[in-house]
Amino acid sequence: MKLLLTSGGVTNASIHAALVEMLGKPIAECRALCIPTAQHGHPWCTPESAWRFISGQPPSYMTGLGWQSVGVLELLALPHVPRDRWEAWVRAADVLLVDGGDAAFLAHWLRQSGLADLLPALTHTVWVGVSAGSMVLTPRIGQQFLSWPGADGDDRGMGLIDFSIFPHLNYPDFPTNRMSDAEAWAAQIGGPAYALDDQSALRVVDGAVQVISEGKWRAFP
Repeated sequence: MKLLLTSGGVTNASIHAALVEMLGKPIAECRALCIPTAQHGHPWCTPESAWRFISGQPPSYMTGLGWQSVGVLELLALPHVPRDRWEAWVRAADVLLVDGGDAAFLAHWLRQSGLADLLPALTHTVWVGVSAGSMVLTPRIGQQFLSWPGADGDDRGMGLIDFSIFPHLNYPDFPTNRMSDAEAWAAQIGGPAYALDDQSALRVVDGAVQVISEGKWRAFP
């Protein structure tokens, strides 16, 4: 897959341009599926915040970019839907828009639903993650970002990329997301990592990583 891993969504012209380039055609010609599942695992998320994501409202604007069509793919439902039915929906999509929330909860349901097994075959699909929707693909999430009790302290992500992500750097409402916190997190992660503010993203195509930013970010070796 082609990956656009954001902290806050498509928040500026640079991230928007990177998305269009990765899609290879105008947004108006692309079919999107949005995945709100991670919200259900985080205590700060509500039915209202899920609606804001699904309906393309701030802060991420993900579904409101002018797609040809937008559908909702709720991973909690997929175990109760015939595989050939939902797999056809996924394969028909040009882009998966994956919202934030709790990354460990999202990883659990990617596996439980069977979507994790399909991802390697989606070679032409673009995955656009917001916060936990980006973190879920990493080797490790970090203990300070675990809020779902079902994780039982296990902060392993999907491991589809070889670096971790600290999102929402310097976000005003998150006092524990300062650079000093990112440094402590990176030391605990013990591997390559990036800290991103909400004006920054990572473009990953064929294993090559490019930072797309109109804000602040830092790489940790």
